[in-house]
Amino acid sequence: MADIRSNFLGIKSPNPFWLASAPPTDKAYNVERAFKAGWGGVVWKTLGEEGPPVVNVNGPRYGAIWGADRRLLGFNNIELITDRDLYLNLTEIKQVKRNWPDRALIVSLMVPCEEEAWKAILPLVEETEADGIELNFGCPHGMSERGMGSAVGQVPEYVEMVVRWCKQHTRMPVITKLTPNITDIRKPARAAHAGGTDAVSLINTINSITAVDLDSFAPEPTIDSKGTHGGYCGPAVKPIALNMVAEIARDPETRGLPISGIGGITTWRDAAEFLALGAGTVQVCTAAMTYGFKIVEEMVEGLKNWMDEKGHATLDDIIGRAVPNVTDWQYLNLNYITKARIDQDLCIKCGRCHIACEDTSHQAITSVVNGVRYFEVKEEECVGCNLCVNVCPVENCITMVPLAAGEMDRRTGQVVPGDYANWTTHPNNPMAKVAAE
Repeated sequence: MADIRSNFLGIKSPNPFWLASAPPTDKAYNVERAFKAGWGGVVWKTLGEEGPPVVNVNGPRYGAIWGADRRLLGFNNIELITDRDLYLNLTEIKQVKRNWPDRALIVSLMVPCEEEAWKAILPLVEETEADGIELNFGCPHGMSERGMGSAVGQVPEYVEMVVRWCKQHTRMPVITKLTPNITDIRKPARAAHAGGTDAVSLINTINSITAVDLDSFAPEPTIDSKGTHGGYCGPAVKPIALNMVAEIARDPETRGLPISGIGGITTWRDAAEFLALGAGTVQVCTAAMTYGFKIVEEMVEGLKNWMDEKGHATLDDIIGRAVPNVTDWQYLNLNYITKARIDQDLCIKCGRCHIACEDTSHQAITSVVNGVRYFEVKEEECVGCNLCVNVCPVENCITMVPLAAGEMDRRTGQVVPGDYANWTTHPNNPMAKVAAE
């Protein structure tokens, strides 16, 4: 079997699957159950400073978006950082780490944006013998109104400043958790890197309101006739997270900076995609809250089986492999041509491909041939957009087939060149002259 042991910043774990800082990692009982189920590590739910207790709502804390089959697609959370006593958490962290020395145990932290506050809490965490800390610069609700969480993560200067404080006052590895509630994720990542962070983790949750109750006219979840924005997570945010991870992995200023990937990871395939885009570990929350801790068994076995099939011996064979293939639009090859093909043996004659193409695309799929309900691609009209592939309910019924070099594109009447030109030098590219110079 493939070796999926992880070594992230010198923090070793039996696999790269960690639980993210969230309700599932709020106490020793949960974390012990997670480790027994097979999770490689956890990020303990965010601790705050000693002082006035954090008070959560005693009512609904979650909102949701479901698919047609009631499958959870998006999850909204208005819960705050831990409301348990700081010293109780620290005691439990120390005991759990001693019970499970082979697992990664990171402690998430959020205190006011003052050096003394960070200087005070860091030695307390060090004493637990935890493997590292994660700076929570991402929480978009509750704490951000108090000048913490995403209120810090949205200001690169603050990110760099706090990271510098932490690197000065602790020997532990520092992971900086970034907020997606920002225009350009590279800017806080660069700031964290400049401050000396050992790694970044992303994404934290996205600011959201998932629904409005149309009887009470209040956002959901509703607390005594009022609602608020919360943090959105789950499978729906995975595409956003993948893009942001890739942006950091390929940015010249942060290239090589270790990344812990977070955002909608539900299966081993999701995890493999994050690893391929540069993540060294992955953090999971919503999937565990939906299906329980034992979902990690499928993730571990699935990743191992896939690596065996593909001949990947270790995680290093995967991490970052897709990054060189992520590019900007202007570098895509406009001489690469594909056409849709419909497998008539698989086609169930539902007509979704035809109506989608006819109404909203390029009128490239016939609906009736010689009086018979029949769907076929008109190659001279097909632009290869693959809308039909995405709306077809039958897997692999419609596929995109590249035209071979020398073959004529009947739509344009042009022959596909054997030597594909890069869009950088294409005469239709307005930047071609600039690129050439």
